[in-house]
Amino acid sequence: MFFLAAADLYTLISNSTYGALAIVALWGLYQIVIVWTRVAQKRFKTEEEQDTFMDDCEQMLKEGDFEGVEEYCQGDTRAIPQMMHMAIDNRAEGFRRARQIMMDRFQRDVMSDLEYRLSWVSTVIKSAPMIGLFGTVFGMMGAFKTLATAESVEPSLLAGDIQVALVTTASGLAIAIPLMILIATVNIRIAKMEDLVGSGLTRFFEAFKAGLAVEAARPASAAQAEAEPAYAETV
Repeated sequence: MFFLAAADLYTLISNSTYGALAIVALWGLYQIVIVWTRVAQKRFKTEEEQDTFMDDCEQMLKEGDFEGVEEYCQGDTRAIPQMMHMAIDNRAEGFRRARQIMMDRFQRDVMSDLEYRLSWVSTVIKSAPMIGLFGTVFGMMGAFKTLATAESVEPSLLAGDIQVALVTTASGLAIAIPLMILIATVNIRIAKMEDLVGSGLTRFFEAFKAGLAVEAARPASAAQAEAEPAYAETV
């Protein structure tokens, strides 16, 4: 209480800038970690691993074995298996409708979430230098107040206010610059994920369409097989 009563208003506000900078820095870093982890969960580690997965699924899809593909994708948290599972669940709606449902779900559940978190990082990058500038202004106000009220100014008192002004600005830049590099790295990682997902979906759509054609032909084949014995008996 004694410290709060004796402390100068300018000093309190300028020093509280450090706390605000620490909060925004931790928040931005937290969002980066979440996005990095989420991308790692949704993509295959290598293109070869994805190709191996797609080879197995294509074979089952072209044979019309949708149940086998669903079992193969069950419990897999990566984007392509989840999207394939959703398309197969909605195959009764037709190819175009199932494809639309799948892409909408991917955009809503994966990409929108990543964009939302990256927007927070962009906000931190913009706000950290501004918070530092806020501390700079109050530090300089404290320095000028010291000059205006003291008959003989001690350099140590003046240097303390100037130090706060410079340190807060440097802290804001020290937060924004690394986050800019990190967000660029994350955006590259997301672009690579989208490229992998796109190549995998291209293969899936072709096999999925072929599988739907096989499944649609099965009832007609079964009905024809049943009709042939009945025709033979009448003859």
